[in-house]
Amino acid sequence: MKALFNKQTIFIMEQPAEMNTLSQILEKLRQKGLDNEIKMTDHGKMQGVGLHKIYVPEDLTIIKTYRFEGDSDPADNSVLYLLEDKEGQIGYIIDAYGMYSSHEGTGFDDFLKKIPTADRDLQELFK
Repeated sequence: MKALFNKQTIFIMEQPAEMNTLSQILEKLRQKGLDNEIKMTDHGKMQGVGLHKIYVPEDLTIIKTYRFEGDSDPADNSVLYLLEDKEGQIGYIIDAYGMYSSHEGTGFDDFLKKIPTADRDLQELFK
């Protein structure tokens, strides 16, 4: 922590917290038993792989979004959406973002846009 002194104000600057990597967050989810991936099927439906459920956007809430950027390759950019379903089960959707998305067409993006969001502090989840 550094303190910068101005004539009348003291500014305290904290060092930025270490960024978590995608693999670290996925490992934390696995350790908590929350590694329920939700994927878009070939038929345009979202299916909970570990939960064996088919979802419509209204069944889910995005509770946290993480973006990861590769150091040198834009193709390494990815986004992780943590979701909660109506039964309280937590899962995730992972994808590259931008032009590198692994989904063709607009179905995936349209589905995500329809999911309500409720950004939550998930520190308890990752302790």
